[in-house]
Amino acid sequence: MGPERVARVFVDVPLAHLDRPFDYAVPDEMADEVRAGCRVRVRFAGQLVDGFVIELADSSEHGGKLAPLAKVVSPEPVLTPQVVALARAVAERWGGTVTDVLRLAVPPRRAAAEKRPPAEPPPPPPPPDPAGFARYPTGPALLTAVAEGRPARAVWTALPGEDWPARLVELCQAALSGGRGALVVTPDGRDLDRLAAAAEARLPQGSVVVLRADAAPDARYRRFLDAVRGTARVVLGTRAAVFAPVADLGLVAVWDDGDDLHAEPRAPYAHARDVLVHRAHLASCAAVVAATARTAEAQLLVESGWAHELVADRATLRSAAPRVHALGADAELARDPAARTARLPSLAHRAARQALADGAPVLVQVPRAGYAPGLACDRCRAPARCAVCSGPLGVAAAPGPGGSRVPACRWCARPAATFDCPYCHRTKLRASVVGAARTAEELGRAFAGAAVRVSGRGSGVLPSVPAGPALVVATPGAEPVAEGGYGAALLLDSWALLGRADLRAGEETLRRWMNAAALVRPASAGGQVVVAADAAHPVVQALVRWDPGWLAARELADRRELGFPPATRMAALSGTAPALAEFLAAARLPADADLLGPVPEPSRPGQEGERERYLVRVPRAEGSALAHALAEVQGVRSAKKATEHVRVQLDPLDLV
Repeated sequence: MGPERVARVFVDVPLAHLDRPFDYAVPDEMADEVRAGCRVRVRFAGQLVDGFVIELADSSEHGGKLAPLAKVVSPEPVLTPQVVALARAVAERWGGTVTDVLRLAVPPRRAAAEKRPPAEPPPPPPPPDPAGFARYPTGPALLTAVAEGRPARAVWTALPGEDWPARLVELCQAALSGGRGALVVTPDGRDLDRLAAAAEARLPQGSVVVLRADAAPDARYRRFLDAVRGTARVVLGTRAAVFAPVADLGLVAVWDDGDDLHAEPRAPYAHARDVLVHRAHLASCAAVVAATARTAEAQLLVESGWAHELVADRATLRSAAPRVHALGADAELARDPAARTARLPSLAHRAARQALADGAPVLVQVPRAGYAPGLACDRCRAPARCAVCSGPLGVAAAPGPGGSRVPACRWCARPAATFDCPYCHRTKLRASVVGAARTAEELGRAFAGAAVRVSGRGSGVLPSVPAGPALVVATPGAEPVAEGGYGAALLLDSWALLGRADLRAGEETLRRWMNAAALVRPASAGGQVVVAADAAHPVVQALVRWDPGWLAARELADRRELGFPPATRMAALSGTAPALAEFLAAARLPADADLLGPVPEPSRPGQEGERERYLVRVPRAEGSALAHALAEVQGVRSAKKATEHVRVQLDPLDLV
């Protein structure tokens, strides 16, 4: 190789067998512009394609003549070596390609944003006041460790009523005070708004940027550049922000890691929590997994010794938590024998009336949105299906004045003015699931004179509600924050959550309940939570005792015994039967691999053809070998130009 410089480029080609950097010669006229991390265009397989320069070298292992770079799209180094290392680690762990990860990591370019001169970062703030974390025995020590740049790792279980945005911002302030950056990821825009407001009030101006999916492309790229240039040392964002190029990273944190919004729906389907755990390892920085509840994955981090618990003592917890009532107490059953089957038992009525009389709002959590999202035959209770596409029938919203409740298909939207049950030929329908809109209608009649607000899909998500008597009906995740806290919370339709055929049904139910109950005033201020579920159920017991760590440890022990994630690594392979047979025949799976299936893949709206699914399970120690074997097959099939795609997803959240 001659003295010319060599650029190693990851080309943007979605082919698994080409997932590696390629060497290109740097022409003399581009030598001053080309630098590691910049965008270029290169000629690849006869076409001009985009790419990132990840490294500059003086020689190449390629024996022939190198093709030159075609164009420097921008000399701005938007891809840092730390993000390249993270992208490689993510691709290896989830059996994907680096190119797919880079598409998630770097937003599309906007030339106008690059013309702005970089600003100087603000001076570091003083360390935060440890009083906010004083209710947790090891909280002040965590702040000190973050400020000193030590790689402290914690699984934080926030107290009910905790101002968690302020606590996370204090952790960011600790990192800034030590001259390092911080990255915090939340599941949705509503949580991100609360976090950003707390950061704006407490951190130096210009030190924080917010990366969110719904931002305008220009604004998102401008904020991304502030991070990559080192102007802003704190990045707050949703799922895609896990790859943000934070300079001198000293802290990564994730809020509410059990929320399924943290799971990336695009290849390689990585989870934000796990990516941040990897990033903390690569950067040797502090990491905090924070939530009101606790997942089995977070419990595994604790039991493995990778992280320590950050929890309050029981006395502090009792003073902060509301009083939780569940069905099943002998005295309550004697008072209301129908309490076990009633949708709104008398206990819930009394709690709501008491809170309204005290001038406080009441939160009513309903698992489903809409009016009557599920319908069934009035006689045999068979689910009602569309006669055209077999989709489920439902009533989307409450009718207006003079309107009619005409059921419609939730897949193809065709109205079903008539119904004939294929099993008993009954023509009448009943609601099998009651949604938030109908619940609000029923509560408006039961509590005449009380204002009723609905928060959720379709009606709009309310960020907050004022103090004062009102009924707030919300779906899980859409509960608005009440000024001064709710006087009571009613958790209805527990069977819709606990009865799901899902590995995470119990864990997810407790997460949703605790997130709602945490918005209620403490018991000392009259706060009450009524859960319409049997008090003997383990999930209900965890809520009554406010002990999510106990349930997480129980869940993890059960999954170890049964061989389910996170105690094992599991991959879901889905495709047509011939494609799956070809895939598995070529796969060199680990010796301990357990192949489960095939089973029909759950159909989705718009899906064509019948597809099957296999599950491949291996011990956790063999997870890397499994990912490598599956990526290898994808590369071989890509090189052979296989016509049928096999979807490979490691550690899927949904195992139904």
